[in-house]
Amino acid sequence: KNIVENAVNSKDHTTLVAAVKAAGLVDTLSSKGPFTVFAPTNGAFEKLPKETVPTLLKPENKDKLTGILTYHVVAGKMSAEEIAMKAKEAGGKLELKTVAGGKLVLMSDDKGAWWVADEAGNKAKITIADVFQSNGVIHVIDTVMLPKS
Repeated sequence: KNIVENAVNSKDHTTLVAAVKAAGLVDTLSSKGPFTVFAPTNGAFEKLPKETVPTLLKPENKDKLTGILTYHVVAGKMSAEEIAMKAKEAGGKLELKTVAGGKLVLMSDDKGAWWVADEAGNKAKITIADVFQSNGVIHVIDTVMLPKS
């Protein structure tokens, strides 16, 4: 199954799926790809201020929603092992360019956990890595990443 087909079946990603549908990204994320998606859980969306998600899901905010969602997507299929290897080669941190044009920085801590940092100063822990799909890979994160405003 592709990224969207699998996300639809995840009880932890209902908000993400609703957002992908509202942004009109179903076809894109169902395409051949490959993509690496840092997929925020429902709990990650719940950390945002209360009105954020309902506001973003309104048709007039489609462009902003699309920008936030595509900020969680990187072209190519990058496994956790590949991320770790490239981060090590780069001195411990790996900077990735997102489909939205921004950047995410991946790094591990001294306990071996992997984190994603956005341009707005937020950090998300990768809670589940390497959920492989027919058109890429999903790494589940516990915080919504936000581009620099």
